[in-house]
Amino acid sequence: MSAAPSSDSADRWRAIALGCTLGLVVLGLGWELWWAPLPGGTGMLAVKVIPLAFALPGLARHRLYTYRWVSLLVWLYVTEALVRVAEPPPVRLLAGAELALALLLFAACGIYVRARLAAGRRLAAQAGAGDA
Repeated sequence: MSAAPSSDSADRWRAIALGCTLGLVVLGLGWELWWAPLPGGTGMLAVKVIPLAFALPGLARHRLYTYRWVSLLVWLYVTEALVRVAEPPPVRLLAGAELALALLLFAACGIYVRARLAAGRRLAAQAGAGDA
């Protein structure tokens, strides 16, 4: 299996996407289990981070498909943050952090995919020029 076409920009945005995803997992678990669980809740809302946890291996392995579906999934976390940002602290602060991480994750996924596709086109053009 060949390595994914890469560039410094793609590598940087990949690291940002991985960091944001991991940050959202930690934030979601901490929020729902320790920092501000729902009153009378059992912490079951912590399951909301499971899709992000499943995304981590694909993001680490440069799978474009994973970056694409994460860029769609992240809007669920943006929506939750926007709904809960009106609550009193500490929920407001946690929702603000979730919103910032989710928006940065969306941007990182989009930029990473574009950078990877551009690197692939450059490789293809170089290979085509070498054949001629």
